[in-house]
This record gives sequence, structure tokens and C-alpha cells, in this order.
Amino acid sequence: MARNPERRAALVDAAVAVLAREGARGLTFRAVDGEAAVPVGTASNYFTDRDDLLNQVDAHLHTRLAPDPAVFAELLTRPKDRSLVLEFMRDLLARATGDRTGYLALFEMRLEATRRPALRASYTESVRGDLEQGMAFHRAAGLPGGDETVTVLYLAVLGLLLEQLTLPGVLDGVLPGVTVPDELLERIVATIVPEA
Repeated sequence: MARNPERRAALVDAAVAVLAREGARGLTFRAVDGEAAVPVGTASNYFTDRDDLLNQVDAHLHTRLAPDPAVFAELLTRPKDRSLVLEFMRDLLARATGDRTGYLALFEMRLEATRRPALRASYTESVRGDLEQGMAFHRAAGLPGGDETVTVLYLAVLGLLLEQLTLPGVLDGVLPGVTVPDELLERIVATIVPEA
């Protein structure tokens, strides 16, 4: 296997772009090579097979889409109440819309995991780890609500992100006078997160 870390990172980013644009069926080594503008056969020198590529995409997306530690540090200086939870959710929404390609690739990974048992196992572990990390963060930060609050919030915001990134018009006008996604996100947090 080739060992150029910059080239490997460029190939993984190219795989993310292909996955978001063409879906898992379009994710081939040739497509990754084309997206990365490298000679045909380059990706096969860096990844043992498609499963290896998908696992590296998963690991890379968790780093690429992670929150900015400086933003989180600043937010944690604020009162630990429902409005702070809303700010964390706004940060997530901004990151998702700011890197739509990365989040669409995450959704594609979910779909592909339904077809590939090995990927399902590793991706389930990865996503479950993120959820558990979110719960631990919520508890450690002293935010209102507990693990159930975080789980329900996770499910609601995941649904909002799915709609906004794939079919943005679906929720428009469903709740009269509520703008999507901003005011809808406020409603989600107000409905799920208890007051401090």
C-alpha cells in the first residue's frame, strides 16, 4: 500500500465528493481517481478494497465534520440552559449546511451500511459512539435534561438535517409562520429540552 498521507487524504476527500454526488453505487476506484484528478489506478494503491475505502471515509468524516473546539469552548462559558443547547444545535446546523457534501456522504454511508454487513457493524459502532459521546458531553457540561433528552434531540435534528439537505422544500409552510430551518430548530429544542 502506498504511504503518502496527503495523497491518501485527497483520495478520501474525493471519495466523499463521489459518495455525496453519485451515491454508493457510483463509488468506484476509477471515480475516486477521476475526482481527485490522479492517474487511473491510484486509489487501488491506497485502499485494499471498497470496504477499506468506506471505512476510511467514515473515519475521515468524523474528523472533517467535528465541531470547532474554540467555538465549543466559547459556548461553554455561557449559562447552562436550554438556550445554550439551542446554540449547540445551531452550530451543528451551520456545519451541516456549510459542508453539505460531507453530510450527504454520511447519509449515503447509512444507506450503504444496510447492504454491507461489515460496514453496518463498523458504522453502527461509529454512530453509536458519537451518540454516547454526545450524551457524555451533555452530562459533563451540566446541560438540562439527560440521556433521553439527548437521544430524542438527536433523532429530531437528524430528521431536520435529512430534510434540509435532501428535500429542503418539504417542511416549508408545514407549520404556518415558522421558518425552516431556524425557527423549526428553536421549536425542536424548546419541545424536547427541559428548562434549566
